Amino acid sequence: MENMVNVYLFGKKYSVPDNLTIMRAMEYAGYQLVRGCGCRNGFCGACATIYRIKGDTTLRTCLACQTKVENDMYIATLPFFPLVKQVYDIEKVKPTEQIMMQLYPEIYACVGCNACTKACTQSLNVMQYIAYAQRGEFDKCAEESFDCVMCGCCSARCPAGISHPQVAMLARRLNGKYLAPATEHLENRVKEIENGTFTELIEALMGKPVEELKELYNNREIEK
Repeated sequence: MENMVNVYLFGKKYSVPDNLTIMRAMEYAGYQLVRGCGCRNGFCGACATIYRIKGDTTLRTCLACQTKVENDMYIATLPFFPLVKQVYDIEKVKPTEQIMMQLYPEIYACVGCNACTKACTQSLNVMQYIAYAQRGEFDKCAEESFDCVMCGCCSARCPAGISHPQVAMLARRLNGKYLAPATEHLENRVKEIENGTFTELIEALMGKPVEELKELYNNREIEK
């Protein structure tokens, strides 16, 4: 017999196996997930979730595909959070402090409460990378925010209304476009692909079964 725990999905009680993730528990309970799910491996950020354990006042955030259920867990998913997404042409914007003031001025209203960092499902130092963005240190902001999956939990808890993931995305784009050193071997490989050098190889790979692709990937020669 499986060990069962009680969870509350959107206020309704269910008994589910204790070895399931929140996402699997929702499916076990009969929910058909057509939104709020994606890669199922912690990369896409689509399954942002808030939960609280009975008897504990702390409100926690997580990704439903990565977090196991606990007994008396009260759960609600956040499949979408309305981040502020400014439109810009990366060919025209420049890596200056003024660009953040122009596109995301709300970052300068940060009160330093650190709620964003506490809410991050990836355990990133969100308040720190916003501080880097404020100072125009886009390379540091890009590095600090590199593992962001844009789930929006940080912004959902921010009293200043900052769209942290979009600020981080702009910083990474500016860093990649203007600040990071050019990667010559990557540029050459892209040109080779565009010229059709690897067309035959790619088509051969596409025809292989999944298990063989996994074997090739696991035993590939890793670049130093």
